[in-house]
Amino acid sequence: MSSQVLAVVLSSIIPGLGQLYSGHFLRSLIIFAVIGILMLVGWVLHIPVIMPLFFIVAAFLMWLWNIYDAYQLNETNTGYAY
Repeated sequence: MSSQVLAVVLSSIIPGLGQLYSGHFLRSLIIFAVIGILMLVGWVLHIPVIMPLFFIVAAFLMWLWNIYDAYQLNETNTGYAY
């Protein structure tokens, strides 16, 4: 059984790492890719100001959800993986 605290810390450092620690490889890869793409698009689109802000806020919210998801995966330990 994996530790909730360690999963949360890992996901806080690198999005998806807590899910990987929990044994959910595909889920961790999707989270890492989605947050990375959102941040990249937010960084590349520097005109107008609203668009990059939208993508950066979306990436931040996804990152917060990622931390919660890593916590939940280790709390329930249901074994579902996708």
